[in-house]
Amino acid sequence: MKYMLLIYGDELALSETEREACYVESTQLAQEIESNGQYLAANPLHPTSTATSVRVRDGKRFVTDGPFAETREQLGGYFLVDAKDLDEAIGIAARITMARKGTVEIRPVIEIAGLPTDRAHSKEASSTDLREKY
Repeated sequence: MKYMLLIYGDELALSETEREACYVESTQLAQEIESNGQYLAANPLHPTSTATSVRVRDGKRFVTDGPFAETREQLGGYFLVDAKDLDEAIGIAARITMARKGTVEIRPVIEIAGLPTDRAHSKEASSTDLREKY
């Protein structure tokens, strides 16, 4: 079953050196779980200052700069994994660096028939070196 591991943390809590170390550890974890056939995708997100929220009400589109929720912990990245059950997903989540400094929320993914093919495994669509992207 596919699980989305949503990584939340205080984006101001890490120094640039700590952030780089987190990317290195995350890349190592991604490579380890890829060798087990569990890795599907992972990426850090840019800071919430780059976020845009969109709401549609009564046919009108409302676009707002920044995240919708005003909390200390913000969504900072994700892993998409293939695990046999929730316990296995919890084991992977516990190995994510930010689990020691923030929170990792685990959500089972609903697979809908008819959606385009998942490109997460293609070399063009993703890279397991998270530092290359940012």
